[in-house]
Amino acid sequence: MYKRYSKQRTLILEIVKSTHSHPSADWIYNKARKIMTKISRGTVYRNLNQLAENGEINVIKDGDVMKYDGNILRHDHLLCTKCDSVYDINILPKDLDKKVQRLINFDVKQISLTIEGICQNH
Repeated sequence: MYKRYSKQRTLILEIVKSTHSHPSADWIYNKARKIMTKISRGTVYRNLNQLAENGEINVIKDGDVMKYDGNILRHDHLLCTKCDSVYDINILPKDLDKKVQRLINFDVKQISLTIEGICQNH
């Protein structure tokens, strides 16, 4: 099915996919405003929610802050509790959902591992 996107949604998706920093909505908004000066904060939030619902970006909950990830392939995260940086890692077996299903008959919808600690920059 063809998805028709507004210029705003296309820009927001490009911004999220262009960084590995797992930005907040405010960071994305500020970046978008440099390119599209009349874009509103509400437009950014609505489009981020829609992109996440469509499975085109992932959302990482970092306390009260939502961070966005353009990498939709299965992966895990390291979260620095000093600087709030988030790093992609691949640590869990790719077939963990199937193993859980077999072992305890649990229908896994999503697996998300975030390891908190202090990064090497601190």
